[in-house]
Amino acid sequence: MSFAAARPIANVYSSTGEKSGEAAMPAVFRAPIRHDIVNFVHTQLRKNARQATGVKKIAGEQTSAESWGTGRAVARIPRVRGGGTHRSGQAAFGNMCRAGRMFAPLKTWRKWHRMCNVNQRRYATTAAIAATGVPGLVMAKGHNVESVPEMPLVVDNNVEECKKTKDAVEVLKRLGAFEDVKRVYATRRNRAGRGKSRGRKHVQKLGPLIVYKNDNGVVRAFRNIPGVELMNVNAMNVLRLAPGGHVGRFVIFTENAFSELNSIYGDFSAGSSAKKNWSIPSAIIQNSDLQSMLQSEEIQSVLNAPKESSTIKRTTKKNPLTNIRAMLKLNPNAATLKRAAWREEANAKKAKSS
Repeated sequence: MSFAAARPIANVYSSTGEKSGEAAMPAVFRAPIRHDIVNFVHTQLRKNARQATGVKKIAGEQTSAESWGTGRAVARIPRVRGGGTHRSGQAAFGNMCRAGRMFAPLKTWRKWHRMCNVNQRRYATTAAIAATGVPGLVMAKGHNVESVPEMPLVVDNNVEECKKTKDAVEVLKRLGAFEDVKRVYATRRNRAGRGKSRGRKHVQKLGPLIVYKNDNGVVRAFRNIPGVELMNVNAMNVLRLAPGGHVGRFVIFTENAFSELNSIYGDFSAGSSAKKNWSIPSAIIQNSDLQSMLQSEEIQSVLNAPKESSTIKRTTKKNPLTNIRAMLKLNPNAATLKRAAWREEANAKKAKSS
């Protein structure tokens, strides 16, 4: 497998698994991979799919209870009225009472959704796309890509014409990507919890993500393969590119979608992308190998350059409390005060001796 993610050319593979051409590597794959930003944006966007939940507004307060007041040797909690049953006289309403309301009942008008800045979302998307081209991150995410010839994996446009699921499975097998689908089959299991009875009985891992430009049957062909998801290149979603907030999704690009990334995200110069007044963020530090950088000849020649002692004039700062000249620069009246102190000291000694 080729592990170079920032190389200038990516190979294009046909549906038979053989190399059929080359494509220029989009600049977005050189974007800085910020795990923290991707995780934060994923957390914020994930909250926007939540449904409001809460308890019934009148739960625990559907009784005409009233406090007995003082003087009857019982607490002043409201008590159920009436007689003849064990319910009469029981405490009600309070959160410590049986059949009472809960403390601070959950309301449906809570703030469920979160706003996330546009630039931050774009930064997270570019970072997630760049991470798909690093085999180490893809493997760390759990994908089985040992048989995949190259990362990022680019296939020709004939895959977009695929209309049958059996043809789609054959394409994945020839590309070596079906091993990841087998992993999905092996992880399918019953869900733990109440969701089993709510139409989502099974859970399974995620498999490859197919990114296409034109849907000429590719969605219909791949959608029924377990774990395989599809996404249009013009609607890239960080929730799909980095599920769980973790970068490194195994992505298969069609050639059209791969070349479209340059026009959507552009390069590192402002105004080059389809997004107004935005360009791919560049890393603050281009070379992360600080050890070799600090030990380079260019830096060491400056750090270990011989010092010319004749041209360096050393100036030591005088202490005004011990140096009268330094004190006079700060306070010209210091000499007068010092003489007055001396005279006062001499007069005190003379008076003591007499």
